[in-house]
Amino acid sequence: MRLLLIEDDLKIAAFVSKGFKEAGFVVEHTSDGKSGLHMALTSTYDVAVIDIMLPGLDGLSIIDEVRRRRFKLPVIILSAKRSIDERVEGLQAGGDDYLTKPFAFTELLARVQALIRRASDTPDPTGITVGDLYIDLLRHTVKRKDKKIDLQPREFSLLEYLARNQGRVVSKTMIMEHVWDYNFDPKTNVVESRICRLRDKIDKDFNSPLIHTVRGAGYVLRETP
Repeated sequence: MRLLLIEDDLKIAAFVSKGFKEAGFVVEHTSDGKSGLHMALTSTYDVAVIDIMLPGLDGLSIIDEVRRRRFKLPVIILSAKRSIDERVEGLQAGGDDYLTKPFAFTELLARVQALIRRASDTPDPTGITVGDLYIDLLRHTVKRKDKKIDLQPREFSLLEYLARNQGRVVSKTMIMEHVWDYNFDPKTNVVESRICRLRDKIDKDFNSPLIHTVRGAGYVLRETP
């Protein structure tokens, strides 16, 4: 999952970025409100964490502009402001959730994961089913039929991204942007090698493959017709 963090307190930003990266997120951070708005409007993110008090442009103005342009980006607001009126103002501006400082990272992570689940189109917000494969988004576990499949954090993130786009072809560039922490390099084979490892775990011991290569386009997770 790809997360946009707009926070001008560098200590908090470093702490939050580290936590989300360890949880398998790709994190892009800026400490300036204007650059944050530009990033929100020109790149694709699964969720944004936005502080209210920012240089250049405040967080509520960022959210208001994102909503005015009808972007459906899930947003959680961070703020030192604790009054009910200020929380209501943040939610009315278009924020989906509000967390006051100081906060526990585990709570922030849980709230972000809840926002992503609510924003997804899956009937079960706590898991994704593709054929006989079930991905538990809360416990970060994977089963196919009755077999438990152990995945490394990056493998889980890759499978989750494919599953959230099940039936749709995703390109190498899209995968790199959402699963890895750097821009696409056409010379690297990191996507191919990780897809190969994932296939060994997801498809190898089963009759029908779920991960398919669409030559010249990318990869798709779907049941075999």
